[in-house]
Amino acid sequence: MTTYGPTVADVVGRVLADIGVGHVFGVVGSGNFVMTNALRDGGVPYTAARHECGAATMADAYSRMSSRVGVVSLHQGCGLTNAMTGITEAAKSRTPMIVLTADSPAGALRNNFRIEQDALVSSVGAVSERVYSAASVVADVQRAYGTAVTRRRTVVLNVALDVAAAPATVEGPVAGDFFEVPRVRPTVESVTRLVEMIGAARRPVFVAGRGARGAGPQIAELASASGALLATSAVANGLFADDEFSLGISGGFSSPTTAELIASADLIVGWGCALNMWTMRHGKLINPDAVVVQVDDDVDAIGAHRPVDLGVIGDCGLTAADVLAELSGRERLIGYRTAEVKSRIAESSRWQDVPVADSSTADHIDPRALSIALDEILPADRILSIDSGNFMGYPSTHLSVPDENGFCFTQAFQSIGLGLHTAIGAAIAQPDRLPVLGTGDGGFLMAISELETAVRIGLPLVVIVYNDAAYGAEVHHFVGADMATVTFPDTDIAAIAEGFGATGVTVRTVGDLDSVRAWVDRYAAGETMRPLVVDAKITSDGGSWWLAEAFAGH
Repeated sequence: MTTYGPTVADVVGRVLADIGVGHVFGVVGSGNFVMTNALRDGGVPYTAARHECGAATMADAYSRMSSRVGVVSLHQGCGLTNAMTGITEAAKSRTPMIVLTADSPAGALRNNFRIEQDALVSSVGAVSERVYSAASVVADVQRAYGTAVTRRRTVVLNVALDVAAAPATVEGPVAGDFFEVPRVRPTVESVTRLVEMIGAARRPVFVAGRGARGAGPQIAELASASGALLATSAVANGLFADDEFSLGISGGFSSPTTAELIASADLIVGWGCALNMWTMRHGKLINPDAVVVQVDDDVDAIGAHRPVDLGVIGDCGLTAADVLAELSGRERLIGYRTAEVKSRIAESSRWQDVPVADSSTADHIDPRALSIALDEILPADRILSIDSGNFMGYPSTHLSVPDENGFCFTQAFQSIGLGLHTAIGAAIAQPDRLPVLGTGDGGFLMAISELETAVRIGLPLVVIVYNDAAYGAEVHHFVGADMATVTFPDTDIAAIAEGFGATGVTVRTVGDLDSVRAWVDRYAAGETMRPLVVDAKITSDGGSWWLAEAFAGH
């Protein structure tokens, strides 16, 4: 046994370490200094970010792409407010994550750092928890961690400075192996009804979302037995990457072939998928005569975005297994899995296979041609992160990923500027893959302080900046208006990247990608590489196809 102490702050960090958090990201100030070092003393790796929003989003991405809970460590007051956009993204995405933040003493009413932290974090959908005393510290930390894991919530654990400084000793290690995520089994009646619907369908499509990321093999096996085509929401991209009947992403990122096949389905089953306006193109991908089923272990998710004919409350993996067992012994269904459909999927469901009317000039490169070329140059074993903005359809659709652990999509809050943070957190979660970021010039410049973090920790990160010298979404949305507020002079992002210690490359033509190819060759040979920032001067797309779909709902 080891004695943890001498203060509550020491105990908080060591208990979190014992319970099993995986990595801590943060910006350290006086309020969280001791707690952060206690986590480090307990063996939890620490990455220092340059901004609290960066730290929060890194922890979010780490938690999504690993099997461990990430932690962000923050100073009280301004440290927490700086992190709020990243915390909001995590909360809206139901990311199991711990936000460990100091707080002003309850009696310090005039303290400069004082804000209503509980109210602030609750307002964005996070769960506010608190360490109340030296006597309750272990139970308080366990409660916060248990809520994060078992309820899939972003939990903010507030530790007031006077409580943190109070004397405390605890005998450790503290057990944490009793936190198991509950798995809900569907009712027999629900399984029977779903089997009947599958049996009656001629063109079934299964769409898997974030809630199905751990159930890919079970859903794929059921789809094979049911004659169903497979698709995913954007956040689950890659889940069925190797399946010959996989359509890729359903929604605004769908290729024409994918969109047509989904819209022709007579049965759509959403597996851990909200079937929201993004995934279903405001309902355009749902045939008016189609039967719609939603499988989810969260009762509040059923029918939240559209009416469904059947809501199945159950874990996706268990539900798929139970339905498959009910189908066993019956004749295998052909359904939508015909030779003709298989051929169409192979020939044209990927955007890489859709012909490009190349708009490249001597000074600017077509973003589709750029992405297709980079898809061939970059190693297949990659983890791709996406920032938000007009550009985002190109890396999301034209850069392939190996599986569901190769794509990190922090878009629940639709904030630009989170991409670089996302890429760093995802890379730490998946250290054996090449991290790749697709970002716009606006989002990259907004987050650029974290490029120093990537350089400092020696991350071989490839950053593709789709540089249109504008906030492109607004340029294409407000056609004909005065664009002075959303357009900017061309910025030499490659030179800025060099100033941070990265390697910068300016790309105006496909020929300029030879420098990227050389970097990749050195990386593949085992050399230690600095981050590579590709400043791609892109042509205007006239308003990307996926953005037109998004704006159609406004």
